[in-house]
Amino acid sequence: MTDIEYLKKYLDKDKIEDGLKKLEQGIPVQYIVGNVDFYTINVDVDENVLIPRFETEELVDYTIKYIKKYFNENIKILDIGTGSGCIALSLKDNLKDAYIDACDISDKALEIAQKNSKKNNLNVHFIQSDIFENIKEKYDVIISNPPYIAYDEEIMDIVKNNEPHQALYADNNGLYFYEQILENAKKYLKEKNIIAFEIGYKQANDIEKIANKYFPNSKIIVKKDLQQKDRFVFILNID
Repeated sequence: MTDIEYLKKYLDKDKIEDGLKKLEQGIPVQYIVGNVDFYTINVDVDENVLIPRFETEELVDYTIKYIKKYFNENIKILDIGTGSGCIALSLKDNLKDAYIDACDISDKALEIAQKNSKKNNLNVHFIQSDIFENIKEKYDVIISNPPYIAYDEEIMDIVKNNEPHQALYADNNGLYFYEQILENAKKYLKEKNIIAFEIGYKQANDIEKIANKYFPNSKIIVKKDLQQKDRFVFILNID
C-alpha cells in the first residue's frame, strides 16, 4: 500500500487534502494518520515515539514462540524503552496471563503508551525509568528494542527529521544500551530467563561479544528478519 493509499484508507475525506500536504512536507504517513497496526493491536503514534516497524513485529513473534516453548504464560516480562508500548501491549494481547512492566525515560512516550493501553484494554504497568533505574522486580523475560543507531550513521531523512532522536541514537557506535542492559540485567532476572533484543543489522557480532562477556554460559541465538538481515539476538538461560 502506498502512502497516498494509506491516507485515503485511514483518514476522513475532509482531512485527506491536509494529509497530502503534510505528506509532501516529508511527514511520515503514520504520524499524519495518528495510528498504526502492529502485530495483533493498533497503537496511536506521534512525534514523541518511534513508528513501529515490521521487524519489531518479528521480535514480538519470536519472543512469544520462545516463551510458549520454555515457560507457561504466567510469567513476568520487562520491556525496556517501550515508546508507544507496542511491544509490551502486543505481548500482553497474546500472553493473557503474563505480568508485564514496561519502562521508558520519556514521560511523553509513556503518556502515549498509557493511552494505547486503555485503547486496547490491555493491562500493562508503565514505569518512568532510565533503563533499570526505577525497576524493583525480577523477570523471566527482558525484551528491548533500544536506540541503536550510531551518531555518524546515515539514515533516511524522513526518519531523521521526524522521529525522536532520543529513541534512535546511542553512544558507543550504537551499542550503549545493549552494554548497559546486559551489564546490569542479572539483578533483575529470575534464574531461568530469556533476554530478547532487536538490533542493527551490522551489530550481531558486537552484541554477541557483549552477551558472552556478561552471560558466558548462556545460549545465544541470532535470528534474521524477513529481508535476511541479522536483526534479533536472543540470550537463553533456560537449563
